[in-house]
Amino acid sequence: MSRKTVFVVEDEEDIVELLAYHLSREGYGVLSALNGEEAIRAIPRKMPDVILLDLMLPGLDGLEVCRMLKKDPATAAIPMIMLTAKGEESDVVTGLELGADDYVTKPFSMKVLVARIHAVLRRKREPATDDQAPIRARDLVINPGRHEVLVKGKRVDLTFSEFRILQCLARRPGWVMTREQIIDAVRGRDYAVTDRSVDVQVVGLRKKLGSRADYIETVRGVGYRFKE
Repeated sequence: MSRKTVFVVEDEEDIVELLAYHLSREGYGVLSALNGEEAIRAIPRKMPDVILLDLMLPGLDGLEVCRMLKKDPATAAIPMIMLTAKGEESDVVTGLELGADDYVTKPFSMKVLVARIHAVLRRKREPATDDQAPIRARDLVINPGRHEVLVKGKRVDLTFSEFRILQCLARRPGWVMTREQIIDAVRGRDYAVTDRSVDVQVVGLRKKLGSRADYIETVRGVGYRFKE
């Protein structure tokens, strides 16, 4: 298997060196750019397997870099993990809505970052799933074809919106989904869904899941994810 390449876009050279050292030890090839303009030029040529993108860059900021890469068909499918500072919640939401796959808050644990990289690369390798195929997470089974949810073999009665929220989160375990992304997934058949009602639906969904309520994790200021 060929070595996977990580492209680091970060303006602090000491962080780039630290990341390069640890990622190389994990078997990754590492490329880097110290600003957004350089990244935009280099990434389409190098075509890395995953991008680590700092949001706070001089000149062309991380969100604009994300927007440009996701608009380009050549680079749109490259998994992207944002490196963010505390207090950048609104930027995280914007980045996820632009198509970034995940984020890690500085200061971050290298062990956590490496795990996130492994996860996005694993998801990229997984074949597209049939929307009607059952989803299994330990003793939770979601059967889209039957519109049925079972916990420990017992049926859980959910509303249409609760079912769709659970389904869209469970299809992408570990992925953070913003409220807007959840609304887009649930919208249809004239069901009214808003940011606030997503939170209400999740509260109701957790109550019905009982002992498995913790499968749905809140990502403060951003949205929700299904426990990986």
